[in-house]
Amino acid sequence: MTTEALLERLNVSRETLDRLKIFEQVLLKWNPKINLVSRNSLDDLWTRHIIDSVQVFRCVSPPNHWVDMGSGGGLPGVIVAIMAAEESPNTKVTLIESDQRKSAFLRTAARECGAKLTVISKRIEQADPQNADVLSARALADLSLLLEFSERHLSPTGTALFPKGANWKKEVDNARQRWRFDFEPITSLTEPDAVVLKIEGVARV
Repeated sequence: MTTEALLERLNVSRETLDRLKIFEQVLLKWNPKINLVSRNSLDDLWTRHIIDSVQVFRCVSPPNHWVDMGSGGGLPGVIVAIMAAEESPNTKVTLIESDQRKSAFLRTAARECGAKLTVISKRIEQADPQNADVLSARALADLSLLLEFSERHLSPTGTALFPKGANWKKEVDNARQRWRFDFEPITSLTEPDAVVLKIEGVARV
């Protein structure tokens, strides 16, 4: 599926597309300095990173409070804030990123894209509990550790969204040794073997 077809399928408006293009330019400008995404993936930046993040936003109805952990290059955190700017302006978006330079990038990208968000420049386990309605993390850690972070930052009735690659079933099996949770694997539009794990009801075994 082409980039255009994917954007159409994900119902991205012209105004939001313009913001996403600004994000692309800011990322390309900062990437050589602080390595936000791998250089090898830049040729496929839209599919691999931007559209991949848009589909995470589409997995749930816009919540009151969305928290993205280990936001790094703003994927999906800044993309979530860009999508929410037009579609759900009352959604509070919080990004947790311990690296100060990446935090500076996140704030700059949000400002230039006209997206509202808050950046917490602390380690995930040291940040105050966020009580998030939706908690996301992309390419951050294995599922067991993500669920540990969820215990701290996700509301008891909240939903976690974790994009995972082809080995997602193995991660789920491993995590079940320590955690109870309900999950729905949503097949990725950009990578047929990958999914977005939609997780609720996280509790220790």
